[in-house]
Amino acid sequence: MKTVYTCFCTDVLHEGHLNIIHEASKLGTVIVGVLCDAEMIRYNRFPTKSTEERVKMLEEVPEVDKVIVQNTIMYDDVIGELHPDYVVHGNNWDAPGMAGIKENIISLLKTYGGELVEVPYTYNPSIQKIDRQMIEKLSMPEFRRSRLRKLLKLVPIVKTIEVHSGLTGLIAEKTIVSNGTAIDQFDAMWISSLCDSTEKGKPDIELVDMTSRYRTINDVMEVTTKPIIFDGDTGGITEHFVYTVRSLERMGVSAVIIEDKTGLKKNSLFGTTVEQTQASIEEFSAKIAAGKQAQLSEDFMIIARIESLILEKGMEDALKRAFAFRDAGADGIMIHSRRKEPDEILEFCDRFRREDQKTPIVVVPSSYNIITERELATHGVNIVIYANQLLRAAFPAMEKAAQSILTHHRAYEADKELMSIKDIITLIDEI
Repeated sequence: MKTVYTCFCTDVLHEGHLNIIHEASKLGTVIVGVLCDAEMIRYNRFPTKSTEERVKMLEEVPEVDKVIVQNTIMYDDVIGELHPDYVVHGNNWDAPGMAGIKENIISLLKTYGGELVEVPYTYNPSIQKIDRQMIEKLSMPEFRRSRLRKLLKLVPIVKTIEVHSGLTGLIAEKTIVSNGTAIDQFDAMWISSLCDSTEKGKPDIELVDMTSRYRTINDVMEVTTKPIIFDGDTGGITEHFVYTVRSLERMGVSAVIIEDKTGLKKNSLFGTTVEQTQASIEEFSAKIAAGKQAQLSEDFMIIARIESLILEKGMEDALKRAFAFRDAGADGIMIHSRRKEPDEILEFCDRFRREDQKTPIVVVPSSYNIITERELATHGVNIVIYANQLLRAAFPAMEKAAQSILTHHRAYEADKELMSIKDIITLIDEI
């Protein structure tokens, strides 16, 4: 008998998947791969079932002879081990990243004479409904809220990008890149106080009230499935922070980050050039403890942001605060710096990790942007936040388009620099 291999990355089997298995069974012994959780996150979407559950689901299909776990999105390892006579796959190669996978399969099979068999992709109203149901399930608060904690266990570093609207949320949700050996995408979204305020034309001084900021969360949540980390500024007075925690938790937000400052908020990148006051360790610890006492689920995270390095209070103060805030109940520590080099951030991470190997560390490499995620991960960083890049990319592009129209008294010259409306609206799913 010939050996046939096909791989699935799905939580539910529909008639399209079963058709691929049926066609594969005509060619020989069918081995089905289940893409592991960590790779599913990079390639497709967050799994709602564990790898073990998905393996069992496929083992129950009569035409399947064997089920294995495929640990990489590219087929090098599995084809190298199995040497299947055929690899069967749907002909849906137009999705982002799929072209690289097809090239990978063909090149591997070519080395020994194997063959890629493409089965027409099944897409009808029934399957469309199942796909919509899966997306809706992923967007539900109880599923989304827990996702950040799960990601921390699955990936080396949680890649998080700032969003400030439904459209930027879709960019974060759907942007996928492939380099021929791997596929990558963002894991989570950051709703920034700075970007939320700036997008509304307001200064970043906690002027935009929580009701307005909750509307931004809702806009993003309506069209996305990825976990959200919320910038809670100082958290406000403790009595108000308690209600903020409850509201965010109920909405399905995964985490809130609050900074250990008090008084009128000023953006951290101003550093000591403006007057900024740090809260005492005791005061901020009490706020964290009150927030943890208020939350109702184990999923929600409160992360303490330490401003000691920004305010030039020194490394010892930063570390002292980090351990105190952890002991008060903080689920993670964010350390911030406005230096161009990452040295003091890496020193903090290394020293914190000598005493604490578990508490997640969050960094925001806006000023020290030369460092890579891989380098940060080797120093114990768990979450990296790209905190304002989408907003900063949009402003000069819009300004340039406006200047071009004023200069040429028409839109023709600007159009060649612009994305077409058709391409933009393809981001938006129709119900």
